Amino acid sequence: GAGFIGSHVVRLLVTKYPAYSIVNLDKLTYAGNLENLKDIEKKPNYHFEKGDILDLEFLASVFKKYTIDGVIHLAAESHVDRSLHNPTEFANTNIIGTLTLLRAAQTAWHNNYENKVFYHISTDEVYGSAEHGGYFTELTPVDPRSPYSASKASSDHFVSAFHNSFGMPTLISRCSNNYGPFHFPEKLIPLMINNIINNKPLPVYGAGENIRDWLFVEDHAQAIDAIFHKGKVGEIYNIGGNNEWRNIDLVN
Repeated sequence: GAGFIGSHVVRLLVTKYPAYSIVNLDKLTYAGNLENLKDIEKKPNYHFEKGDILDLEFLASVFKKYTIDGVIHLAAESHVDRSLHNPTEFANTNIIGTLTLLRAAQTAWHNNYENKVFYHISTDEVYGSAEHGGYFTELTPVDPRSPYSASKASSDHFVSAFHNSFGMPTLISRCSNNYGPFHFPEKLIPLMINNIINNKPLPVYGAGENIRDWLFVEDHAQAIDAIFHKGKVGEIYNIGGNNEWRNIDLVN
């Protein structure tokens, strides 16, 4: 991914593991920007492929070309507000895209999963709303409340199904709200910073009482690295920032 979280994960892996060949696959929609990865694009272990996870033929060619043995799947439509206006786009990318990527991996690996791993990055939004002061755990029932979180919950289920039905070694992690460098300015923190700099109004929903946990994106990348290398196959991991703020307090 050349998007927000993806670019941090790619940079960490390329830099930390020079012996790995890292292939960055991205469709480069509005949220993906290769400028985010300018500093590593010349590294010998870094490769970029532009394409769509809905294109099974293209995915098959990438798996073959690079002999892919591990997938870290970050490709997703991820903005809750936009999912309200275009739920079909979210279902296509997040559900069918994930299923297509799973099928590409399954075919490329010929159901022989030794030393293979498919790691799917999800969101704590699949749990719905936490009680005030409460925490989600990995055993919290899934209760999505938006088209975005419904699409992510469904993609999680497909990943688990491929583990249970075909024995594919899968990992899933669910993170809280990320923030940090390269964040696209539709999201709360960069939007507010952008609007403050430009003397624009600061749009806060309702009274701003919603509470979110904020996770620094580079911490998230470190957690993804740890789970990819040490995670127990078939497990779901939550990644939090232990950093809860009411929206109005954060904006202030």
